[in-house]
Amino acid sequence: MVCSFRQFSGRNGLLSLVISSNNNLITNLWRSIMLTQQVPIGSGFGASTTADEIIRGIDLSGTIAIITGGYSGIGLETTRVLRSAGAKVIVPARDLDKASAALKEIDGVEIEAMDLMDPASIDAFAEKFLASGQPLHILVNSAGIMATPLLRDARGYESQFATNHLGHFQLGARLWPALRQANGARVVSVSSWGHRQSPIVFDDPHFERRDYSPMSAYGQSKTANILFALAVDERGKAAGIRAFSLHPGSIVETGLSRFASKEQLQAIGVIDGDGKPILDPSKNLKTVEQGAATSVWCAISPQLDGIGGVYCENNDIAPLVEDAAKWNNDSVRRVGSLALGVMPYAVDPEAADRLWSLSEELLGWTPSYRG
Repeated sequence: MVCSFRQFSGRNGLLSLVISSNNNLITNLWRSIMLTQQVPIGSGFGASTTADEIIRGIDLSGTIAIITGGYSGIGLETTRVLRSAGAKVIVPARDLDKASAALKEIDGVEIEAMDLMDPASIDAFAEKFLASGQPLHILVNSAGIMATPLLRDARGYESQFATNHLGHFQLGARLWPALRQANGARVVSVSSWGHRQSPIVFDDPHFERRDYSPMSAYGQSKTANILFALAVDERGKAAGIRAFSLHPGSIVETGLSRFASKEQLQAIGVIDGDGKPILDPSKNLKTVEQGAATSVWCAISPQLDGIGGVYCENNDIAPLVEDAAKWNNDSVRRVGSLALGVMPYAVDPEAADRLWSLSEELLGWTPSYRG
């Protein structure tokens, strides 16, 4: 457990003395502090706010951003909006032709080769960027896959965990020197309400000894996205690196749900009988423009200055779901009836540290971050 005594020391240093003598107290205190940060700040924005409305009046000239998945869905809209405010935007892509076609209407976006399932390509992308000597002000981890059949990468790792979490973990760790160089960087981790489907199953993250469930695997990877942001923020805030995770809303038009049948999508209330998306921001059923708003808000909003490690929804910090047991009822999990909030296990600092260690182990190396 990494802990800064300066942050927790009380009058006459007595609290530091108590904490230093009890590791369990450190863990419990830090967990309490993190959980109580999950309180909305009243941003003035809401579920129907668009990314264009978030960026209004913001000048990002001189800012450099990297956006994974920046050529489709909410990632594409995030790219467009940050670029419109003057940011230099780099989009790593597995399919360069597809990325070029999608981004042709956005002037000045740089496209580089990278595949989140290929560790060598992540290293190559990061090394090229670091060699340029540029700082990295914004890293938006927007790429992802959802509810896929059981697939494994070349290492044998389950594909959703490998893509949604492990690839982004490697990318962020490799780009750490450039994030530090920015003297005020933000890392944005696009998660989902689907994190409620599963915590991290640390003793079998790759479904080697349990039955595979596409949605459980997706939920685990989305919980990992939240814990990753928490861990990045704790390790980076002394160097000005702050991190955030978020639920963008349910946006059928992104293609993320391509592995779900029409019947499944109708059953959870995101499409109608004709197969058309149901749009109702009050139920988190959003357009792409609305869905990208929280990514942009986390990346640039001055309202988040001095804050980090929190999970956000609808352009605000999300509240904590106090009673995890109530989410065991499948009828409550329907998208249209979901209450706002983040599960306690997804913002648990002890789980974040454990996931960081597991990720290092799975990659076979220790990231060279040092505050």
